[in-house]
Amino acid sequence: MQTKHVLTSVEVTALMAAARADAAHRKLAVSIAVVDDGGHPLALERTDNAAPVTAYVAIEKARTAALCRRESKAFEDMINGGRVAWLSVPMLNGILEGGVPVMVDGAVLGAVGVSGASPADDASIAQSAADALRR
Repeated sequence: MQTKHVLTSVEVTALMAAARADAAHRKLAVSIAVVDDGGHPLALERTDNAAPVTAYVAIEKARTAALCRRESKAFEDMINGGRVAWLSVPMLNGILEGGVPVMVDGAVLGAVGVSGASPADDASIAQSAADALRR
């Protein structure tokens, strides 16, 4: 029988705190979402002054990163390169940069999605959260 690592409330809290701290340091109003490996939301926060739509987009970015086992930016890069035939409509909201898988020992435990700033800032905040978990 195999053993599967999962995100517990302790890790989810740490991921959210790291993303929140990075966004606050940059003075950015964003939404932050953490999902499990199946893309199911575990936590969501829309910081002060973040647009309401960012909450939805953050969840979708995280869901895409978790289900596809890669950063959501990979899909944005594919579209920019002309590869769109295989994409399904439900995924279209999550294919923007800012979703980062949370990995431990090569396994995806879930993902962090951030929305509300520039694509690079969203991705950087999400990555800082994922990196904080590995420390």
